Amino acid sequence: MAHPGKRAPIGHPYIILPTVDSTNNYAMRQIQAGLATHGATWFALEQTAGKGQRGKSWITTPNLNIMFSTVVIPGLLPTRQFWLSATAALACYDFYKKYAGDETCIKWPNDVYWRDRKAGGILIENVFRGTDWLYAVVGIGINVNQVVFDPSLPNPVSLKQITGRDFDAAALGRELCQCLENRYQQLQEGETESIMQEYQQVLYKLHQPVTLKKGNISFETTIAGVTDTGRLKTKDVMEREFDFGEVEFVIR
Repeated sequence: MAHPGKRAPIGHPYIILPTVDSTNNYAMRQIQAGLATHGATWFALEQTAGKGQRGKSWITTPNLNIMFSTVVIPGLLPTRQFWLSATAALACYDFYKKYAGDETCIKWPNDVYWRDRKAGGILIENVFRGTDWLYAVVGIGINVNQVVFDPSLPNPVSLKQITGRDFDAAALGRELCQCLENRYQQLQEGETESIMQEYQQVLYKLHQPVTLKKGNISFETTIAGVTDTGRLKTKDVMEREFDFGEVEFVIR
């Protein structure tokens, strides 16, 4: 797997696949075959086995939404994986806010939310060699034109539901790639402090009371922010930090 000398922008090439099991799986296969370069992006019209966080499925109707994966060379230490996650989340926030407005936010760690409803999500999978972080596959799903959702999804929302408009999802995918490129350049220029500050500023329920669930126990607390390593900070009678997957939001 040779790293290109000069990196193409994210979204170059931008390849539309009629159907695929998962764009992340497809991108990983391209990397393993030595065929992937930084910036290569695969947009699927249909996914038959879309992947979400923590082993969940990403359920979506064909031909209506953004479903793509892009290959990036992180240029970071493996211990700084959350910086890339925050960068990708901000790119999705930039894109979605343009159409959905100021009620757009990022729910920890990297879901796109509008009000109390989920508009999209990100799944990042990595390729390491020893202590070198060679590649990251950034998979993004954004609800665009879909208005009827699987009843198992608790709180989905789409751009069409928010705006009443129909969109060209593939064209919006290209636009999102440009947002990713802009934020990736910010990361490569070492502006990690700015990235983390911006991420905190648009965090869902920041400084607000929430109900979190850990195991079978629900508790009330206040979101205090996120650490540089991506741990959620909360404050009630005491200050605590939680790893991703350790707690989940109870959204009523």
